Amino acid sequence: MPGEASRARKTAAAKAGADIRGEVLLTLAQLRLATPRQLKAMLLPHQQDTDHVRRALRNLLAESPALVGRTHRAQQSYWYCTPAGLAEAAASGDLAPRAGRTTGKRIAASKTGLRGHGLALVDTVVAFHQAEAADCADWQVEVAHPTPAGNLVPDGVVLLNNGSSAFMEIDRTMSYARLLAKLERYDAYRNAPPSGRGNAARAPRSHWQETYAGPSLDRPFPPVLFVFAPAPRRAAPATRETVFHQRAQHVHSVNYRIIVATTTLAQLTQHGPGKPVWSVVGRGAGEERCPLGALPKAR
Repeated sequence: MPGEASRARKTAAAKAGADIRGEVLLTLAQLRLATPRQLKAMLLPHQQDTDHVRRALRNLLAESPALVGRTHRAQQSYWYCTPAGLAEAAASGDLAPRAGRTTGKRIAASKTGLRGHGLALVDTVVAFHQAEAADCADWQVEVAHPTPAGNLVPDGVVLLNNGSSAFMEIDRTMSYARLLAKLERYDAYRNAPPSGRGNAARAPRSHWQETYAGPSLDRPFPPVLFVFAPAPRRAAPATRETVFHQRAQHVHSVNYRIIVATTTLAQLTQHGPGKPVWSVVGRGAGEERCPLGALPKAR
């Protein structure tokens, strides 16, 4: 019958939309914003279109109060959690608690580079997810880490599939001075004195040791990964990456206590983090890139 195939597709999309409702909500709560294409890549990678994701988003939008919001720019829709959506996601128990969690509305509606920065971070999450280097649920965005010089707030922290962690920084428009200041803050975090008194069975530990080193302190300080993404009226990502290398190698502890590696968003999305796309700061000019699993270990 004419239209029967179309009705069947709509019925299937409605069912799938209901099935992934919770996953869509949690993903938006976790990553702050995303496009339907990005959500499909993370949640329904084998689907050819975004129909199921869009149906789930419309269902969440139709709730009272609405659990998600959206904004449109340049013929693209950007979705985020509302306060009600964040509350439901937190109540599920599947969302890691974090003080000051925001809805992403300001980022989605931004006319500046803020939205581009957030989307580049989600593209990075997608690249790790598709390469099975880390699940999209194993990311934390903008979590504060205490240092004597003030809080360090990485763009993201990812739990990798081998059980180790990595810090993630996305650059689109930051000056080199601000990038190096961020790197100095990592150095301050790495070298912060232990907190607490410890006990007879265990010496006092610093925050990074408590959080990332494991019970036997057998894991080194997590690598700091920089992804250079394109931005209007800025030098090409590969150019910014080269200049950053020249300046970052002079930061104290880099290539010794802190491993810093860089790539461009184009290389990362095309090849994936498990391929030789990472360039390690301090290795010297002309060194070949290496895959994520071959990065040197901090001492």
